[in-house]
Amino acid sequence: MSIITRLTEKSWEPGNPVERERPSAATVGMVAYFGVALVMFSLLVAAYLMRMGLHEAIGHADDWQQMPDPPLLWINTAVLIASSIAWEVARQRRQVRAALTGTALSLLFLAGQLMLWWHYRTAGYGLSANPANAFFYLLTALHGLHVVGGLVAAGRALARANVRTIALCALYWHFLLAIWLVLAALLLST
Repeated sequence: MSIITRLTEKSWEPGNPVERERPSAATVGMVAYFGVALVMFSLLVAAYLMRMGLHEAIGHADDWQQMPDPPLLWINTAVLIASSIAWEVARQRRQVRAALTGTALSLLFLAGQLMLWWHYRTAGYGLSANPANAFFYLLTALHGLHVVGGLVAAGRALARANVRTIALCALYWHFLLAIWLVLAALLLST
């Protein structure tokens, strides 16, 4: 479609063929949401890296201590990857059963994250023990809240068995997986 055609279209007229090529309002809203969430997580990652690198410069040479990497972190990552794959299967094959599997795996991921928090807390890596711990809890809590929000949207999509909404849920889960992989790489490498 040329730019002239796009500029002269009358989208308010019913049956306009241009309307079929446009993304839905929900898709546009989701992409805008991705932009906002991406900026938020980028700023938190930048703050994490700055605080980690500045600890000697501000006179706190030993207050940044990395947390250990328990196997549960890898297991949770694998569960989130499996959830994203299930959502992709639901999107491609239009299967509600695959979407239910993706939802169940997401709940399992959240339970695993809570177990990971409990593991760290009982091992003495509390929230206020050092700044690295605080960042870990902050980043994983924000990601977990986004998963909870996705579960609410998934529940609504599954209740209606709406294929278009299930496709948006798949897109959302891929986004959450990408964010999680960046966060996990950051937490494991520093």
